[in-house]
Amino acid sequence: MSADRSSTGVLIVGAGPAGLVLAVELARRSVRYRLVELDERPFAGSRGKGLQPRTQELFEQLGVLDRVRKHGGPYPAIRAYQGGETVWEGRMDEPREPTPDVPYPNAWMLSQWRTGEILRERLAELGGTVGFGTALVSFGQDADAVTAVLRHPDGGEESLRADYLVGADGGRSTVRRVLGTGFAGETREEQRMVLADVRAEGVDRAYWHSWPDAGSGPSAFPLALCPLAGTDTFQLMQPLAPEAEAPEITLPYLQATLDRAAGPGRVRLTGLVWSSLFRANIRMAERFRDGRVFLVGDAAHVHSPAGGQGLNTSVQDAYNLGWKLAAVAAGAPAGLLDSYQRERLPVAARVLGISTRLHDKGFAGDEDAHRRDDPELHQLNLGYRDSALSRELRQDPGPVRAGDRAPDAPGTGPQGQPVRLFELFEGGRPTLLGFGARAARLAAGLAGPRVGAVAVLDAAQPAPAGAYGFADTEGHARRGYAASEALLLVRPDGYLGLALDPADPRAEQRARDYLAVIGH
Repeated sequence: MSADRSSTGVLIVGAGPAGLVLAVELARRSVRYRLVELDERPFAGSRGKGLQPRTQELFEQLGVLDRVRKHGGPYPAIRAYQGGETVWEGRMDEPREPTPDVPYPNAWMLSQWRTGEILRERLAELGGTVGFGTALVSFGQDADAVTAVLRHPDGGEESLRADYLVGADGGRSTVRRVLGTGFAGETREEQRMVLADVRAEGVDRAYWHSWPDAGSGPSAFPLALCPLAGTDTFQLMQPLAPEAEAPEITLPYLQATLDRAAGPGRVRLTGLVWSSLFRANIRMAERFRDGRVFLVGDAAHVHSPAGGQGLNTSVQDAYNLGWKLAAVAAGAPAGLLDSYQRERLPVAARVLGISTRLHDKGFAGDEDAHRRDDPELHQLNLGYRDSALSRELRQDPGPVRAGDRAPDAPGTGPQGQPVRLFELFEGGRPTLLGFGARAARLAAGLAGPRVGAVAVLDAAQPAPAGAYGFADTEGHARRGYAASEALLLVRPDGYLGLALDPADPRAEQRARDYLAVIGH
């Protein structure tokens, strides 16, 4: 067995969306890491195919949104059939127009395999790789580091030391098992569904096709065929009756299923790309951190696919943890990492409840079970107001407060060029927003190589030296943040961390104290 006694920095186990997002976040911040994956090749299915608005915003920060938009597409309308006739047509959620504060208001369809591919491409651009076929055999931790044993595809084993270990290794997480962390919840064996990526002829790709009468009785999801944006395939979803034996998922089996639903010969399957038998798992880890070991994504919580929350919540976990690990690596107090569990566990519990309610509606046969117009699903209003990192110190705060998502806004830059606030957050460093001349001067005085400063001013006002001059020509920033005079700090993950009145005589010291907590 080989041994590496130099620190790896962060060992990430699992290269699904959560592990990849964390690796990209660490790589772009020049933090040492190692990313390993038990499977010998990338995941090949469509499983988590919906990216919510908040996830799209974070993907913009990671530099992959252009590719996400290129290879994906909007969700289509649904057509329901009975006896070969269309009996209903509608949408899960009516499309919304972008607004100055919400640039991506609609869920975006992108097969999970493509999301992984895009994130691996971004990681490669940053000089990173994935160690496929590498198993985590065991690990232990002491006060200074984690010692892990990895087994490589050739059977050789390696012992290494890492400052931290992150389990992103799915619902059957080895990391969680070795920790002995409880995974409370339930597995509903009677609620099963065949998922398959297929190629098909004789079916319009402009619609999501549904055959309600082909489900396992009146209290079940319908048989459905959804065109996967950016591909030549469909995702086929077939609910199984509680008493049915688990099928062998083959093309003839799926064809026979469709023939019974749509009528013989109406839809012809020409290829089976990927398949899986889904069982309703609704579980959450009792804790997301144990010393130097963290759980993210499905290792921490598993959801019904209803509502498209699982992958998106996993991405949020990784993004939240990533900037904090990077800050500690750069010298921030280690106590900053305590905020990961305190922030993400309540959010995960809330989201798990949302997806479970939608799942139950589907299996109860509710008429509105297909609806996905609940704003909670977009994850834009999920935040951290109760976090120790959220310090709302204004005497009269408005509706946007410390702990909330930082809105976007269009304006103009120092040379009169169009610019958005989100573009100014892309560096991944904390950014001070100074609304008004006094706050702009405070922000400029606190700026540095690791802290950005943006002066949000009228077009006629010059920005102080050290701050980026953002002319709020149409007032979108002031309306989005509900602020005319305020000093706000946007955390590296796009949430408001600190909110101050610039007239507060202690405003500068309070801002410096906060920056010290997050290592800047």
